[in-house]
Amino acid sequence: MALYVLMTRLTPEISADLKKREAIGKEWKKKVDKVCSDVTWKAHYALLGPYDFMDIYEADSDETAAKVSMITRSNGALSVETWPAFNWSHFLEIIKDCQ
Repeated sequence: MALYVLMTRLTPEISADLKKREAIGKEWKKKVDKVCSDVTWKAHYALLGPYDFMDIYEADSDETAAKVSMITRSNGALSVETWPAFNWSHFLEIIKDCQ
């Protein structure tokens, strides 16, 4: 399983209505879990900065990660970025032959 970081910024309309934000978040999670049942959630953070949320999850493929991004965008996100991530020890193995 590969590790991904999902960075999400919500539309101003959703950000302004806290009750709506909670309901939309629950609906988003249901949709992602239904369509991408193999996703394993590692962390979910609300942020104070240019993004509203950061989610860390494992998925079996880039295609699954793309589905998570598209579901996120279609459920009130103004912008979505998905970043592949590596744990430190795996990163050191990847770069071992680059030096």
